[in-house]
Amino acid sequence: MRKFISTVSLVFLLQNFSTIPLLSVAQAAAIEPSEAIQKVVAAKWMTNFTDGNFYPERFISRAELAAIMVKVFRLDKRQAVSKENIVISDVPSSHWAFNDVQIVLKTDIMKGYRGNLFFPNQRVTKAEALAIFAQAYGVFQFPEETVKEILASHPDANSIPTWARQAIATVITEGFINTDAQGNISPLNPMTRGDMAYVLSKYLQRQQQQPDTPVVPGAPENTQN
Repeated sequence: MRKFISTVSLVFLLQNFSTIPLLSVAQAAAIEPSEAIQKVVAAKWMTNFTDGNFYPERFISRAELAAIMVKVFRLDKRQAVSKENIVISDVPSSHWAFNDVQIVLKTDIMKGYRGNLFFPNQRVTKAEALAIFAQAYGVFQFPEETVKEILASHPDANSIPTWARQAIATVITEGFINTDAQGNISPLNPMTRGDMAYVLSKYLQRQQQQPDTPVVPGAPENTQN
């Protein structure tokens, strides 16, 4: 459940408004490190800033999302990466996320815009970020009626863009979604670093639950003669 922002945190935000995006009270809440953040930082899927803070209230940019997807899903290991580089005018080879942007475009995890643009600094909505995550994870091909049933328990389901409904249904089914106390997804709100950390921590937990070798019930133990 979301907490009210503390007085200390509010003063910090007001004093640093030039470097931190304008936020709602709900988005600025809970800026203390959480278990989810600690897990994804330990996994090196996301990192703290140079001052040692994570800043979960800050918004995710398209370049940051590309870099995260490459790390989490090891997209650099996919065969499509061997394709020739794509000319992207706003992400030159000198850009810090050049390689990651090339990888997400070649693997079709993210798309560019007309005119060979990527808009690396553009923030992404929760619907966009969740859809891109699901694309890398693997979108379940649910029939429309199933998608409606899955989304029905969320009061703001009607605000989910049509193109993101199946992807978000996948994320919900797998238990990766984070909502407010009323179950709202807030798909049109900007995706924050804290939001992304939550999704990734749930995915990480799922990965850790998978045994290296399947256990067959009733199978005899391996013994030496």
